[in-house]
Formats: sequence, structure tokens, C-alpha cells
Amino acid sequence: MIAILGGGISGISAGYHLNVKNIENTIFEKNNTWGGLCDNFTLDGQYVFDNFVHLSFAKDENVKELFAKSTDYIKHKPLSTNFYKGVWLKHPAQNNLANLSVDEKVKIISDFINKPAFSEFKNYKEWLQAQFGNYFSENFSEVYTKKYWTVSADQLTTDWLGNRFSIPQLDNLLKGAFVEQEENFYYTQEMRYPQNGGYKSFLTYMAANSNIETNKEVNLVDITNRRIDFTDGTFCNYEKLISSLPLPELIQRIKDVPNEVTEACQKLLCTSGQLVSIGLNCEIPDDNIWFYIYDEDILPSRAYYPSKKSPNNAPEGKSSIQFETYFSKYNPPKLKGGAMIEHIIEKAEKMKLFSKNEVSVSNYKEQKYANVVFDLDRSKNVEIVHSYLKSKDIKAIGRFGEWDYLWSDQSLLSGKKSTENEIYR
Repeated sequence: MIAILGGGISGISAGYHLNVKNIENTIFEKNNTWGGLCDNFTLDGQYVFDNFVHLSFAKDENVKELFAKSTDYIKHKPLSTNFYKGVWLKHPAQNNLANLSVDEKVKIISDFINKPAFSEFKNYKEWLQAQFGNYFSENFSEVYTKKYWTVSADQLTTDWLGNRFSIPQLDNLLKGAFVEQEENFYYTQEMRYPQNGGYKSFLTYMAANSNIETNKEVNLVDITNRRIDFTDGTFCNYEKLISSLPLPELIQRIKDVPNEVTEACQKLLCTSGQLVSIGLNCEIPDDNIWFYIYDEDILPSRAYYPSKKSPNNAPEGKSSIQFETYFSKYNPPKLKGGAMIEHIIEKAEKMKLFSKNEVSVSNYKEQKYANVVFDLDRSKNVEIVHSYLKSKDIKAIGRFGEWDYLWSDQSLLSGKKSTENEIYR
């Protein structure tokens, strides 16, 4: 039997693709529902919220097919904005400076023209300066970096960037300084979201015939005897093990791990997330699905409208919004619980998003694992941990198993890959 630890998208994918091969497997999930970061929850019996913002822009045909087999979906254009010092800018901000003051536009354009050149980039900060110039980097990108990643840009590498940034040509920068551009500079032209059931509905086809056991939190992994003990007193034996558990969670549950591996795992950095979810008793006229917040005195780094992703996420005539704030050991949370909710409602009124008397329900929750942080020592420490797991015939998958910046489609493919090119008994 193949044991799969974690019932998020990568674990569900691994189980599904093993089932296609008629290979016996069981997915063990510690929570009482499967889905992981793709799971959702409901407030007041009528407002549906995902765990963080999720929209699919998968390009892999196999992923798109699996999602389409699961549910009907809505197609969206990637409409988003940025809030900066009381001004709203179309996203990406570097292409849409029109609403800024003349003085700020002059500083941004001047520094863009005279941006520094580097023979190679020591860190993310140097990369930002080379792409956008010092003023935009310091006042936009670096500020947002600290809010989202919880560390400064000079503490990050550049190996996570991919196609996540729009680098403007001078003519586009200049045009966007005069008018809000209609052209879409985002890295995808279309995003998809289920009509019903939240983002998790995209996984239902894969999960339908899977053997998923919930409320199964791992207590101990005995790799010598190939046995997993769970906190509920049960255990199982396995032939092979696939794990989507965060590497620090997995390593601390394995017997007799070498000190070098334990120490490397302890140095891995990730962010945790604070989610404030709000149901409103009115509709929101904004056409944008999500927005970014640059102001440091507003704690969340971004927010989105679940009711814009699908009207079925909120009752007719009402709407919803969820704010994301990130923290880590290097940047502890400044507020929690009710204090964070009050802070967000107060700031939302000043941002003219909604008023306090339009709030019908609110909720605060935390996610221990949100994003992998690409600090300067990440690659070295991940290699030490992965080499050890490989030597023990354990496959690590998903965002926190691979310890990489994987989107949901990439996590699905990570789970699939773990079932390939391998002879299972």
C-alpha cells in the first residue's frame, strides 16, 4: 500500500494518478475535511471563503481537463488594482502611474531611465532596482515585499520570479503615466473559478474515488519498519511513502533523523497567514476581483472579493471580501483576532471599500503555512533535507514538500510526477 500524507491538491493528485494505475493507496489528512490550502469554509451558512485567494490560470491541458471534469466554471479577466497612499492604481502599478502626483511620476520615470545595471544579482533588491529604478523599487516593490514575504528584498533570491512580473518598456511606462491603460500586462489573460463550492470543487473529480481518511494526524514515521503512527492511536504499514506535509512537520515526526538534516530543516523559512473574512449586506460595485495594498499602516498586503469570483459565494444582493496578512518569526503579527478585524474595518472605511454598518459577519483565522520564503540559504537547506528523504525512499510533493513557490496547478503536477517512472509493488 502506498501511503500519502496530506490531503491537499498534491496529495489528492498523487492518489488519483495511482488509482489510474490501479495501485492501492490511502490519503491521510489531519483535518476533518480534505483540500488543504484549497479548502474553504462558510460563514453564517451563506458566505463561502477559500483559504487565501485562488483562481486557476493553468495552461497544462491535463490540469485544465481534470478541473473541467470536476465542475462548471466561470471565466474571468485578471482585473486587479493597487492601493497606494490613498490612490487607486490599475495593476500592475508600474504600467499604470496615471493617478499619481506629477512629482512622483517624475521621480519614478527619471529613476527608471537611469536605473542601475548589475553584472549579476546578489539578491531580489538588486533585481528590482535594475528593472524599475530606485524610487519605484523603494516605495512600491520593497515595501510590498516586506509585507508579503516578511523579510526585506535584500534577503531574498531571484529564483522564484518566473513570469510573475511585468517589466515595462519605456514607452509603456510613459503612456501609463498619462492614461490608465486598457492593455492587460498581467501574466495571464484568463482566470477560472468554479461556479459552486469554492476553489476546492476543481479537485472533486480526482477525489471522487480516492481513499481519503480524515482526522489522521501523523505522530511518528518509522522508516525502518515502514510504519506510521497517528495521534488517534491507530497505525498503518506502508510499502512506499509520498508526503505533502511541510518539511519541518515531516522531519520532526521521523525517528532518528541526523542532526545535519534537522538543523537544515529548522532553517527553512515560510510565512504564516492571517485571514479576515467579511460578509457584507450590500453589493460591491468594484469590477476588480482583488487588490494589493502598499501602505505600511494598513496591515494586510492584499484582499479579494469571493463574491466576484462567483456570485454563489454570497447571498443574492450581498457580497464578501477577504483580507490576507502575513507574518513569520522575523516579522511577528502586530494584531490578532478581534483587534485585527477592527483594524481592517477601520482602514476599509478610509479606503472607501465599505462601512462598518455594512458588515453582517466577520471571521479571523490563521494558517500556519502560507508561502515558502526564498531566503538566501533556502536552496542549500532544501537540498540537504530532500537528499535525506530520497535516501529513505520518501517522495516530498506539493508547495511545502518541494518547499517551492508552486501554484495549485503546479502542485497538482507535483503529485502526479511522484507516481511516474517508478515500479510500485
